[in-house]
Amino acid sequence: MKTAILVFSDPKAGSEEALGRVFNAMATAYEIKNAGEEVGIYFQGAGTRWPEELLKKDHPGHRLFRAVQDNVVGISCGCADVFGANASGFDLITDNKVPGTTGLPSVYAIQKQGFNVLTF
Repeated sequence: MKTAILVFSDPKAGSEEALGRVFNAMATAYEIKNAGEEVGIYFQGAGTRWPEELLKKDHPGHRLFRAVQDNVVGISCGCADVFGANASGFDLITDNKVPGTTGLPSVYAIQKQGFNVLTF
């Protein structure tokens, strides 16, 4: 089984719902990783702001993020541009050359590679 997890929730929303979504995305990645299955995390849309927040040691999701950090495939380049996100040392993904952008991850390509796609 291969799973791609796409995080769209916005940390700037400042809501428990946004934190709950990213936390559950990471918890799902953690479970799949520990089951020995392939899992990749993608940050898209306003979710491109999460890595910078999760790398802060005082953030409640920091320890879990560090446990799955090696499963982060990258950050949508076009979305990071739009939302002013810092790549925080992660790869910027530009596979889907959407007009007027610097590129986004290709969900189509992810699915063609046999990944189940989950969104949070």
